[in-house]
Amino acid sequence: MTTVTHAPALRPTHLDVLESEAVHIFREVAGEFEHPVILFSGGKDSIVMLHLALKAFWPAPVPFALLHVDTGHNFPEVLAYRDRVAKAHDVTLHVAHVQDFIESGRLSERPDGTRNPLQTVPLLDAIERNRFDAVFGGGRRDEEKARAKERVFSLRDEFGGWNPRRQRPELWNLYNGRHAPGEHVRVFPLSNWTELDVWQYIAREEIELPEIYFAHEREVFSRNGMWLTAGEWGGPKEGETTETRLIRYRTVGDMSCTGAVDSDATTLDAVIAEIAVSRLTERGATRADDKMSEAAMEDRKREGYF
Repeated sequence: MTTVTHAPALRPTHLDVLESEAVHIFREVAGEFEHPVILFSGGKDSIVMLHLALKAFWPAPVPFALLHVDTGHNFPEVLAYRDRVAKAHDVTLHVAHVQDFIESGRLSERPDGTRNPLQTVPLLDAIERNRFDAVFGGGRRDEEKARAKERVFSLRDEFGGWNPRRQRPELWNLYNGRHAPGEHVRVFPLSNWTELDVWQYIAREEIELPEIYFAHEREVFSRNGMWLTAGEWGGPKEGETTETRLIRYRTVGDMSCTGAVDSDATTLDAVIAEIAVSRLTERGATRADDKMSEAAMEDRKREGYF
């Protein structure tokens, strides 16, 4: 008698499960909403979002445009990457410029020079002007305690504000996209990912990143325990001196509040090893705007920020 043996079924990895969930979310939004858009800054989380969207609809093109709120103080390397990727995938890129709102008098420069808190008005203006009814963001629950409160589908009122008490239950991956005229929904496909998951996925999928995510020599100066890049935004101030250090960035944003970390990690494997032993989240370690108060992020989210 012949014995037939069967090869054991391969179990999906945790990255397979996260990818499948995100792809499902993208397809749900495509089916429920008329005019979604992906926030795309050229940062690693938005890069992974775009990669997942490309997978979700392949071989058809991504049925969403991209939107970036440019503070005017963004890293040039990241902006170059943003434009190159949008062109490579033939995706429409909308850019809302904070500088335009300053010149028109709708916004004023802050004394500290940072423009990150000024992004809310241009973001809401772009959403209203283009009638976007769903906006994909790369926020993850492990980043910051206010973001940990978010659902995958986050309802925003007619003023773009977020009310944590209006969060809807999301059982069995059932998402409720209902919204009244003037309201919209923020969607977070990476909610259940961690920073380490993102890096491991980037390595697995061989996704290209801006070079500032890897160790390089750069002129920086120290402020409030963070290494910041000098620039027209107002740094360094008197008494702050620049020095050349081997650093990399864990997150990217406005240069005035995005700090670098000392690192010699020049490869994906080295970055993953570095992140695996870190005890600080990327925002906790490198984002000065989140340190303005204990509830800085939550206050901004209530006003319409991500």
